[in-house]
Amino acid sequence: MKKIISILTIALLAASVFAVSYKNNTFQKLADEYTKKAEIALDAGQYEDAVEYSKKAEENAALSEAYIKMMMARGEAENNIKLAKNQLAYAEKIDAPNTFPMAYTSAKDNLEKAESAFEGEDFDQANAYAKASLAALDGIKEVTPLPEFYIVKPWAETKDCYWNISGRPYVYNNPLLWENLYQANKQSMPKPEDPNLIHPGMKMKIPSLTGEYRKGTYDPKKSYSTYGE
Repeated sequence: MKKIISILTIALLAASVFAVSYKNNTFQKLADEYTKKAEIALDAGQYEDAVEYSKKAEENAALSEAYIKMMMARGEAENNIKLAKNQLAYAEKIDAPNTFPMAYTSAKDNLEKAESAFEGEDFDQANAYAKASLAALDGIKEVTPLPEFYIVKPWAETKDCYWNISGRPYVYNNPLLWENLYQANKQSMPKPEDPNLIHPGMKMKIPSLTGEYRKGTYDPKKSYSTYGE
């Protein structure tokens, strides 16, 4: 009898705990129904029936718990996938595919994996991928791309030459890299063999050296980041 009462106590307690927390799923409703039947049977001295009902109540309470956990995981994954989609859309709006290519690619790949896992109802994995997508985009921001072109000014105004231009922060931040400018632009010079003969008004191309994204012509009114940072 003590064993029966112990089993009933544990089962009824488990069922009642879940009944308090979760009321809107079929498993919990069944757990509640079997709990009541177990109580009635116990009061009537029908101990075998009471034990059977209590076991069914416990089984359905466990199924209810699993169902709720699954639905919570589904909801969290769905929410994080939406957040990742919104963040990816923002990233595209600020040209992150070009300014933050590695972060953008990682975020996009992880979002695709999240959506695939969600369709397969692997909600924990979907949530993990969605979080990874969000984490990849965490540091992105709108930036002004480094210039791809520079219009040469008169020497008296800016001391423009390959050496000086190369040393400017928005170009290469290092005058020793001047030959990269020369090689990319010498065919536009009146005497290609002489790197000293650049002329005002010349549209100088600034080639990318390390895969950095460059776009547009240098504008002194804009604020640029320093090359290499």
